Amino acid sequence: MPQIPVETNDRMSLRIASEEKTLLMRAAAIQHTNLTEFVIRNVVSAARKVIDENERLELTERDSLHVLDLLDNPPAPNDKLLAAAFALPKQS
Repeated sequence: MPQIPVETNDRMSLRIASEEKTLLMRAAAIQHTNLTEFVIRNVVSAARKVIDENERLELTERDSLHVLDLLDNPPAPNDKLLAAAFALPKQS
């Protein structure tokens, strides 16, 4: 498989059990790629999934409607919110 030029070639070292490395090499060979490309492709995909699962909030339809209602009809500020607003530095 042809090498794709990369603008930055940052290196990352890691220790891995020989059985696990053999397993990864076998999987890479099955997909007709080299070990580096195989690992990067799969690890980056897994990393994106982890980030997506932890940074995205999924609301039920009921909760979504409640949020929209609060945006259209915000409640009056309570004492804590007013105190926090008055504690902010004044902008000039």
